[in-house]
Amino acid sequence: MAIKISPIDIEARKNLDIRPGDTVRVWQRIEEKGKIRLQAFEGLVLARKHGREAGGTFTVRRVSSGVGTERIFPLYSPMIDKVEIVKRSRVRRAKLYYIRDKAAREARRQLRRTKMMDPMAGKLDTAEAAKNATEKSESIPEEMAGVTAKNE
Repeated sequence: MAIKISPIDIEARKNLDIRPGDTVRVWQRIEEKGKIRLQAFEGLVLARKHGREAGGTFTVRRVSSGVGTERIFPLYSPMIDKVEIVKRSRVRRAKLYYIRDKAAREARRQLRRTKMMDPMAGKLDTAEAAKNATEKSESIPEEMAGVTAKNE
């Protein structure tokens, strides 16, 4: 005769093998206006702390709309409906906090790359663009100019 003292399956959570480097989808119960709905939070596990004991937690990081968001989930929280392991990755660190800096560096690198491209596109004003267009049209032979005009 098993007596249920917790709303969650403690043994299943204890045996849940979440490791840093895993991509997980955490389904969390959210109560709004008396109703309960499930909301998924999918991301990379950065850290697992305090093992399988009662206070065990895991940190999940995701990037949405270019903004990094991290959440710390208690392993045995009754507000967590289920945890799905989407993908496993092999990592060589126990804590992946360096991913935060790596993502920021990559974002800065992309910004720098777009700035390199923009000055060339933004320097031509309308007068120069019109002059370039007329020079190009004058360089086309008259026979070819008539052919392209008929096609358009």
